[in-house]
Formats: sequence, structure tokens, C-alpha cells
Amino acid sequence: MTELDHHDRAILALLQSDARMPNASLAERVGLSPSACLRRVQRLEQAGVIARYVALLDPRAIDRATTVFIEVTLDSQREEVLAAFERAVAGCRDILECHLMAGDFDYLLRAAVANPQDYERLHKQDLSRLPHVVRIKSSFALRTVVKRTDYPV
Repeated sequence: MTELDHHDRAILALLQSDARMPNASLAERVGLSPSACLRRVQRLEQAGVIARYVALLDPRAIDRATTVFIEVTLDSQREEVLAAFERAVAGCRDILECHLMAGDFDYLLRAAVANPQDYERLHKQDLSRLPHVVRIKSSFALRTVVKRTDYPV
């Protein structure tokens, strides 16, 4: 995709705060005609800049208010070991994020659970069964201070 101009950046900033904003309102706010604005949004979608549209849920409303960060160390860094772990962790619905890390451990996972007992279930049923894991270290978040879903554009 070509360089993003100020109209593209304005569109992206507004859609990140309200993806359901009607095109006419979006166009007015960024100073474009509705048809020109729609073409830009479609171009941003086709280029993959806008990956998808989602609804952000309140974790408390769905009984997932406890955030757990999980450090995972594997027995090897071989490509097939990493691939096997990544395939397995992708199947764990309670894991919201999985990052391959540089540093003292191999992966950092983020899970949302109801409470410590729910985390125990996740640990017994999923985490302890992941392939090639030699160490799991979990930290419970006490409070979220900053949580953003919008990127600065």
C-alpha cells in the first residue's frame, strides 16, 4: 500500500474509536465526500491496514475480569518445537494473546479468567498439556492501569 495521507490517518483514528460510525458522518468529520471516503475505507480494508471490525467486550460483564500473564519456557528452540507449541496454544480459547519473546522465557501469554479457581482449570486442562513446556510462571494483574486498542496514526 502507498503512504497513508492525512485523510487516511483521520479515517483510521475515527474508525478505531467507533467502527460503526456511518460513512456520511465519517466523511464529514474527515472533510471528504461520502463516496471518496467510502473508496478510501475500502482501499484500507483491501490493503489490510484495516484487518477486521470487532466488538470490544467488558470482561467483567462476561465473567472474565481476571487477567493473567503467563511466562512459558520450552525445552528447545528448534523450529518444530516452536511450531508444535504454537499450534497447540492457538487451540486454547482462554488464551487471548501469545507472543514469542526474546529474553528469559520463550512465550508470554495473556489469559482472561473468572477467578483463581478458573485459572486452575485452565492450568490443569490446557497449559499443563501444551507440548515441550518445562516451566510456567503466572502473574495475576491486580488492576489495569492503561489498556488501549487504538494505535496512534
